[in-house]
Amino acid sequence: MASLKDRISGLAINNNNALFLLQADARTPYYPPNPSSTGTKLSVNVSIPLGAPGSSVAATIPQIAGGRIWFSIGAPLVFAVNPGPGLVEPSIFNPQDPNINTNFGFSEFTFNSSQLFVNISYVDFVGPPIALTLTDTSNTTQHVSGMPVNGLQTVANALVAQTQKDTRRWSSLIVNTSSGSNAGQLLRILSPNSGILLNPTWFQPYWQPYVDQVYTHYTSQPLTVNTQASFGNVSGEVNSQSNSLNLGAGGMFQKPTAADIFGCNTGPFATGQNSETNTIIPRLAAAFNRSTLLLTNNIPDGEQVSQYYTNTITNHYARIVHAANLDGKGYAFPYDDVVPDGGVPQEGALFSYSPALLTVAVGGNGAYAA
Repeated sequence: MASLKDRISGLAINNNNALFLLQADARTPYYPPNPSSTGTKLSVNVSIPLGAPGSSVAATIPQIAGGRIWFSIGAPLVFAVNPGPGLVEPSIFNPQDPNINTNFGFSEFTFNSSQLFVNISYVDFVGPPIALTLTDTSNTTQHVSGMPVNGLQTVANALVAQTQKDTRRWSSLIVNTSSGSNAGQLLRILSPNSGILLNPTWFQPYWQPYVDQVYTHYTSQPLTVNTQASFGNVSGEVNSQSNSLNLGAGGMFQKPTAADIFGCNTGPFATGQNSETNTIIPRLAAAFNRSTLLLTNNIPDGEQVSQYYTNTITNHYARIVHAANLDGKGYAFPYDDVVPDGGVPQEGALFSYSPALLTVAVGGNGAYAA
């Protein structure tokens, strides 16, 4: 494997939430000053060399909010700072970004006085395989396996097969390097939401038949949503005149589009001032992505993991990504953490109130199912 680099960024909780990066020695904090112009280069080296496969580097990180542990293969990531200061992170959406042809990924975490929370995210894209192991002060260990070495290719192959099956744009989510000596090689895989942000017409009519079936189904029987909050169970039916799902004080939900479903934050899934609506949105959006709304009228409690993604119209990206992870876990869409009461978590998150050591492995060589 080519050389690996690491960068760690976030907001320093005990330093007025100042922008934070860890220097190349993996110990010294760096707080970028507020620059006078956009795109200002960092004045210190924050690229932590990770060495050859099998080696490890110990990093000391202060309490951070919105933290990311970045990995890049073959080239160090290029960061900049805008006035604020605000970190200009690598972007998969900007073709002019200096990192656009670099193989990179990240793990998200929050480390505060109460707990350490960390997860593997595939919400925007699939990059290098990442695995997580968290050990607490009682020497109890939690583990998220991630993908093996060939995980990215496995996802790409499955997306191609799905496109051959239903002719939709799944294979278009595959991104190859566009320049350099590695031009044409598999680089990353976009989520459908990221694909739509770059190409708004992708998947435009995809969900309509399923959505129409769901709204017809609930014109004659109620849908019950367990808010898993103080609002308890909320029930309602589709109003045939307004063609919207009426959940009373929980809100009215118009038919979502493909962009609404994959992104989980627009149209009927846009959060607002109604806190009851805001608790319903994740559960309804998750049920659409997993295509369970015709299998049970009680979400999420009536759902089983074995039922997820079984409809021909579903979030096949999420299905394929979960299947490629050795333990089936990882955030594949924004509300992938929704589960029935007492259900099996899907999002691949770890947390501890007394963390001692977080081990993040990249590359897939050490991936294993716990």
